[in-house]
Amino acid sequence: MKEKLNIIKVGGTIVEEESSLSGLLMSFAALRGLKILVHGGGKIATAVAEKLGIESQMINGRRVTSAEMLKVVTMVYGGLVNKNIVARLQALGVNAIGLTGADMNIIMSVKRPAEIVNFGYVGDVKYVNVKALSSLLESGAVPVLAPLTHDKEGTVLNTNADTISSSVAQALSKDFDVTLTYCSSMPGVLSDMNDPSSVLSSITPAQFDPLVGKGVITEGMIPKLQNAFEAISAGVKKVVITSPSALDGGTAIVQNAETED
Repeated sequence: MKEKLNIIKVGGTIVEEESSLSGLLMSFAALRGLKILVHGGGKIATAVAEKLGIESQMINGRRVTSAEMLKVVTMVYGGLVNKNIVARLQALGVNAIGLTGADMNIIMSVKRPAEIVNFGYVGDVKYVNVKALSSLLESGAVPVLAPLTHDKEGTVLNTNADTISSSVAQALSKDFDVTLTYCSSMPGVLSDMNDPSSVLSSITPAQFDPLVGKGVITEGMIPKLQNAFEAISAGVKKVVITSPSALDGGTAIVQNAETED
């Protein structure tokens, strides 16, 4: 029987606000067994970039990363946010280790081709070092992954944290019983953005395009769900979108309505 592994992705206002980050880290620390935390920090990066006079551009929830913006996200994601989370987890008794994709060659990617849209220094994941991550987990370490990868040619690449979470979950699902949880400020996917109680208990790929068309699913939730669908179809046992206060609730990602528990 495969050992259970929880992969938690956190970003948005949860990372930015002290109360929500504190609650999430306490919930994460309380999780038993093997676990990995993947974090974002886009709002902090945007704020720092603005102070430096660097324009931020988002397309469908994904950041366009110029050479100057790459410097900002490398500093913010790999430094400020990552090390703050690691230090906080250590204070909670979690033996956390902060990593980017370049460390131990954890995640290698290639620069996204400039086709319809030129996203700049954005990486598409091509390789996850399962052996290295498994070794860390078996040693008792808890990896905390920043949303940065590398091309193994000396360049760091900005990579969507939801994509990293999905890619790592897929790669490790061959050896572990993986549950992937996307934590956001919302308690799940809402049918009505103005009603926090309108959480969809589940969502399927067939429901995705109609909900995007109606404007129910927008911005950052679009790539989040795309990555969630990819993970569940690749063998990840369970994928959930929820809030830090309801790690056992939220919206389950399923292949079709019949597969919902």
